Amino acid sequence: MKTTTLAIGKLSGPEAELAAEYQKRLGKSVTVKEFAAPKSLPPAQTQQAEAQLLLKNIPPQATVILLDERGKDMTSRALAAKIAGWRNEGKDVIFLIGGADGVTDEIRARADVTLGFGRLTWPHKLVRVMLLEQLYRATQIIAGHPYHRD
Repeated sequence: MKTTTLAIGKLSGPEAELAAEYQKRLGKSVTVKEFAAPKSLPPAQTQQAEAQLLLKNIPPQATVILLDERGKDMTSRALAAKIAGWRNEGKDVIFLIGGADGVTDEIRARADVTLGFGRLTWPHKLVRVMLLEQLYRATQIIAGHPYHRD
């Protein structure tokens, strides 16, 4: 099973440093691919261009998890259980993080799961760091490591 995060935008500054730390901890088990659409487009066209970049990078049989403020809240243990289940099924898992203008209905339709990090709106660059931390936490929960404490 491969786990990949497809994200709009390139990280820089403190977010990039935090993401790099979790990437290091995760090793090769999680790949992050960054994409950018032309910034000169109007918001709706930017959103559409970003959608096409994301969609063309999703393997056909992958389980797709969209990160969205309207998504389902899940505990870390529940996310770890889902990831373990997908791993047992041998499925690739793709996490999608859209740009500042959100995602298209086409992206929402392709998602098998829509996951939220609470009802608050988070900057998409910070969401990437939060996701990487949760993926690391999930690996530790699955391994029975004490990193996650209830």
